[in-house]
Parts: sequence; C-alpha cells; structure tokens
Amino acid sequence: QVQLVESGGGLVQPGGSLRLSCAASGFTFSSYTMSWYRQVPGKLRELVARITSTGDSTYAKDSVKGRFTISRDNAKNTVYLQMNSLKPEDTAVYYCFSGVLGRNYWGQGTQVTVSS
Repeated sequence: QVQLVESGGGLVQPGGSLRLSCAASGFTFSSYTMSWYRQVPGKLRELVARITSTGDSTYAKDSVKGRFTISRDNAKNTVYLQMNSLKPEDTAVYYCFSGVLGRNYWGQGTQVTVSS
C-alpha cells in the first residue's frame, strides 16, 4: 500500500537549517507530483511547496520563497524540503502529501520547532 514516511524534523535556532525527507513506497513515485504541507494547532493545513513528477517545475508559498527548496530523487523514491534561514513562524508539523490514483495520501508528519 501507499506509504509516506517523513524524517528530519527537530528543534533548531532561528536562522538555522533543516532538511526534511519523505520516503515513498507502494506506488510509482516518479509518476506523481509531491508536496509538503504544514500545520500549526488551531489552523488549517497549508501548502508549503510542490514539485512535479520529473522535478522540472516547483512551487513554493511566498513566505518561504528564497529560504525553502523542494527537490526529489526518483531513483530513491524520496522528496526533500531544504529549509534555510528558519524563523519561529515556520514552527509546525510538516507533512508529505501525494494524490495517487484519485486518493489522497499523507505521511505521519514531522515536528519542526524554531526557537532560541
């Protein structure tokens, strides 16, 4: 079955960096767009970044442009989110997402906390 497993979250000081990874299995990874979302308590889950199946096109929300980079390695069935210059407002649970054959799949989430 489809599985998305995130890793790489943690506690980091403002201005620091983290790289999130999402290992995918159970579907033809190289055929699907992949996305990263984030959610804080009491707020809706929001799209952070998206990458097409081949990696030739990406999207990032305005507040993370220039700081976050989404990438993928189709040979490793993994999508990444490189997060630089982190700010306290980036604190959230980050989720990996893909729509496969008309169904939505989410990872379990990984906590990112930006605090001094």
